[in-house]
Amino acid sequence: MKIGLDVMGGDYAPDSIIKGAILARKELSEKDHLVLFGLEQSIVAKLKELGEDPSGFQIVNATEVISMGEQPTRAFTQKPDSSITKGFQYLKAGKIDSFASAGNTGAMLVGSIYSVNVVQGIIRPATTSVLPKENGGLGVLIDVGTNPDSKPDVLYQFGLLGSVFAEFVYGIEKPKVALLNIGEEEEKGNLLTHSAFRLMKDTSDYNFIGNVESRDLFNDKTDVIVCDGFTGNIVLKQAESMYRLIKKRGIQDEFFERMNYENYGGTPILGINGTVIIGHGISNDVATKNMILLSKSVYEAKLAEKINARMSNYSESKIFNEKNDSKA
Repeated sequence: MKIGLDVMGGDYAPDSIIKGAILARKELSEKDHLVLFGLEQSIVAKLKELGEDPSGFQIVNATEVISMGEQPTRAFTQKPDSSITKGFQYLKAGKIDSFASAGNTGAMLVGSIYSVNVVQGIIRPATTSVLPKENGGLGVLIDVGTNPDSKPDVLYQFGLLGSVFAEFVYGIEKPKVALLNIGEEEEKGNLLTHSAFRLMKDTSDYNFIGNVESRDLFNDKTDVIVCDGFTGNIVLKQAESMYRLIKKRGIQDEFFERMNYENYGGTPILGINGTVIIGHGISNDVATKNMILLSKSVYEAKLAEKINARMSNYSESKIFNEKNDSKA
């Protein structure tokens, strides 16, 4: 497998990204190869400084960088020699099997749509966050910022995407899917959650169990929690701030250590015809290593193929009828 990595993306690039690549290579098999995208001269110099042989990596020279604050579509199209743009060129051409970056999230999403395209029938791709469970397991929160303004049919599809991800990457059999709300009752919530619940409640596309509240994030009530990206991003960053506060106060606890973003590396963009991983902007070497290993896991799970297969049996007619009924 050829794993592409944007060396120039992230707050601590390129140093931490290169260090993470070195760590990951020690855990990858001999059949796996890392392809580094960035300024070749800087990459080679850093590898030598760290005592690594540059010939152990494939290096693709990229003279431009898409910064965090740039407008994604404009930057992606106007910087053809950026590390992100070149990475997607290689992914589209089949020269790499996956591509990962801790850089501009919007540019990664634009690149995914332009290069490998969205799975047929998927309205909006989504991103996720891992939720450590009290019982030692893992759950999935979807979406966490890619789609701040989501419609009910988009939330419905998030349930499908999250279910496939939980099943084939984390090995959760028949994942329980729930809708994040302010109460468990069907009539609770706003117009978005009311409409989404109506679409989900009788679905045969996944195992929907109803509404859950935010206090259920870390228990075993559900495996996949669906919400719009605005809500999900707030939940995610609140959890991150709690972890930092606990660490700052010197509290040592095994469960809270599992909330550390470094352990998970990033999130795949779900709903596209390829393997693309987005890492946290503040990724250090450990987080980068785990982002690379997640790339391998998602690719080997053939996640895009599994989502395509599920979409072939997607109950779109039911969604259409429900939407029309709600307008009547």
